[in-house]
Amino acid sequence: MASFPSVSVARARPRPFLLLAAAVVAVAVLARGAHAQLSAGFYSASCPTVHGAVRQVMSQAVINDTRTGAAILRLFFHDCFVNGCDASLLLDDTATTPGEKSSGPNAGGSTFGFDVIDNIKTQVEAACPGTVSCADILALAARDSVNLLGGPSWAVPLGRRDATAPDPDGARTLPGPDLDLAALVSAFAAKGLTSRDLAALSGAHTVGMARCVQFRTHVYCDANVSPAFATQQRQLCPASGGDAGLAPLDPLTPNEFDNGYYRNLMSGAGLLRSDQELFNNGQLDSLVRLYSANPAAFSADFAASMINLGNVSPLTGSSGEIRLDCRKVNSS
Repeated sequence: MASFPSVSVARARPRPFLLLAAAVVAVAVLARGAHAQLSAGFYSASCPTVHGAVRQVMSQAVINDTRTGAAILRLFFHDCFVNGCDASLLLDDTATTPGEKSSGPNAGGSTFGFDVIDNIKTQVEAACPGTVSCADILALAARDSVNLLGGPSWAVPLGRRDATAPDPDGARTLPGPDLDLAALVSAFAAKGLTSRDLAALSGAHTVGMARCVQFRTHVYCDANVSPAFATQQRQLCPASGGDAGLAPLDPLTPNEFDNGYYRNLMSGAGLLRSDQELFNNGQLDSLVRLYSANPAAFSADFAASMINLGNVSPLTGSSGEIRLDCRKVNSS
């Protein structure tokens, strides 16, 4: 799997007609029983305009810069993999409390798009003060990011509340780009996610880019790389130096959410070691073959797995708070 924390996202020319014409694949999936508090209709009475507000801001953001879609999707992954989907990643560092933004794979501007979430929050607060959590806004924005780039849509279970503190130590343990398949399966299992979730969610690497330092070892040292692909990537990533150089995770359709990622894996053109591990004579080879040949199967499984990811340890009920500003906890 191309692990979530390793991804950077590249600036690309906007393609508004593609984005606005993206087909919607509706997928109805029930939230896991353990988190029955979450419901797609959670804000039907208290803030019925939230869906439209999120969609409006995300539509304009993605039209302005297609990299925004991949950036928001990455924020959702990085947030949910650290103590669950609680918007802890969105908290800024303070003089006394270091945040997750400057920790581990998130550091150095590797994650961005926080301003887009701020814009959504401002609009939602104006319409429904103190009602919608930053965690739910991020979950909705991630769904719309996928759909606006041509991928599926799904009913997002809602009702999360926001963390009152970040976990910078947890952020340092996000799975990295050099993990083998066993380590990836283990990392996902620790979050209650299956190998099928791993295979489907890795398809998020159909958009975005990675830095040279994250794929150098793979394209120079690993035996399961297509020679032609390795040669191409070495032109972008020298054997030493140039660590910040970028390459698309899916060079064929880098700004479209499709199943090209899996076709790349089958030809030995996975950019990261953790990507190519999904198709390396292992337990997930059959799913890679399925997704590469059947876009509808990938879309359905990706949507279902995004719901599963969004159900990882949410704060509900009286836990946490509804932040008024996604960057800081409420004043006591």
